[in-house]
Amino acid sequence: MKPFYITTTLPYVNSDPHIGFAMEIIRADIVARAKRLQGFEVFFNTGTDEHGQKLWGDAQKEGIPVGDYVDEYAEKFRGLIDLLQISPDVHFIRTTDEHHQKSAQEFWKLCDKNGYIYKKSYQIKYCVGCELEKTDSELVDGKCAIHPNREIEFINEENYFFKFSAFQEKLLKLYEDNPNFVTPDFRQNEIKMFVERGLEDFSISRLKSKMPWGISVPGDSEQVMYVWFDALVNYISTLGWPENKENFEEFWINGTPTQYCGKDNLRMQSAMWQAMLLSVGLSSSHRIVINGFFTGEGGVKMSKSIGNVVNPYDVVEKYGAEALRYYVCGEVSMFEDSPASMELIHQSYNAKLANGLGNLVSRIMKMSQDNLDAPVKIEDFEDMKDYFDLLNNFEIGKAVQMIWKEIGEMDLYIQDNQPFKVVKTDKEAGQRMISDLVVRLYSVARKLNPILPETSEKIKELIKTNKTPEVPLFLRKD
Repeated sequence: MKPFYITTTLPYVNSDPHIGFAMEIIRADIVARAKRLQGFEVFFNTGTDEHGQKLWGDAQKEGIPVGDYVDEYAEKFRGLIDLLQISPDVHFIRTTDEHHQKSAQEFWKLCDKNGYIYKKSYQIKYCVGCELEKTDSELVDGKCAIHPNREIEFINEENYFFKFSAFQEKLLKLYEDNPNFVTPDFRQNEIKMFVERGLEDFSISRLKSKMPWGISVPGDSEQVMYVWFDALVNYISTLGWPENKENFEEFWINGTPTQYCGKDNLRMQSAMWQAMLLSVGLSSSHRIVINGFFTGEGGVKMSKSIGNVVNPYDVVEKYGAEALRYYVCGEVSMFEDSPASMELIHQSYNAKLANGLGNLVSRIMKMSQDNLDAPVKIEDFEDMKDYFDLLNNFEIGKAVQMIWKEIGEMDLYIQDNQPFKVVKTDKEAGQRMISDLVVRLYSVARKLNPILPETSEKIKELIKTNKTPEVPLFLRKD
């Protein structure tokens, strides 16, 4: 079996899971499931990012040990695996795991040995929300555009730096040699322009006396690793790097490593991380897939203070996991910003699932149960290459459109040809029409496998037993 490796980013555990990360892990899961159906051996990674100044400060404010603070939030993110029907064999890594910490330290040592780490005093403007340095051009009215509710901090200390500036030409060559390295293409152009403007070395440590919540810098007990330098290493530490050479070679070297992330991660995933890999002599990622953001209705940025944040736990409690899986793939852009709200999910659920797919399954299986003497035998089946090509290119929305186009055509066929009436006057012709509809429904079920896995299996079982669902697959929500 051919190996395939896919990973989400690791969400920062300073708040409850939100619909943006739910979208990311669902889409990565769909690609992972599709690859398995095509015969790949898949390593699927997700987890939590648990170090840094923001977590340390938030835990201090709440008056609880930072370890307890991150444990509580990490479990909420781990809970998304069952909640959202994520593949149960997904690997879940925490950056507080002992192996990851040792792996990050080994990565540091190798990077330092190769001459890409040095120490200096510096002054910067820093957004704790992003855990990133900010230039004046990135600030709006003196504040971070992404975290305007946080004050910009001024850091003046001696830390270690990574020689990011040494990798400009190598990164540009990476993008030139791999025109699809970043998906979509306009994000590739964006990161290329960023690198062309010149790269500045960035700090990769913090004074332990000021911020002790981090992985210790090898050979310097007074410093801890900067959270981004530590966290990015998870993509290989999860594979057992550096000691598990066999697993690493199979999935990183030969497994076309693919990383899903939001647009705020473009610089870190497609430039910083790639330079870090180059610094230790490891091969680059194969593909970086950039999602857009979710906004509230009307394009307003989601914010807890506004009250327009959508919690995936709330969605699943009211509509079920597959309503959310469908929404983040079938109703929004794959790569641009899109609105999300409970009301929009409600409308989508009723129109596309309850009145669309669920109603179609009930109609076809009622005709089949009432008029066919035995279950329809599924024999030769259509080639799904075009469908898998869409998923392999991360065009999940177009794959969903392909399925719902078939659903719409079947509804229209039933309306125009009325096989439930034909079977009463011409039994053989009517049975043939119904059998053909069952075969087409099985095709829909097969295509639904990566997207709505539970519903896919339910439809296949109904066809196998020639039964009408006792309860509609999706009950309309009024």
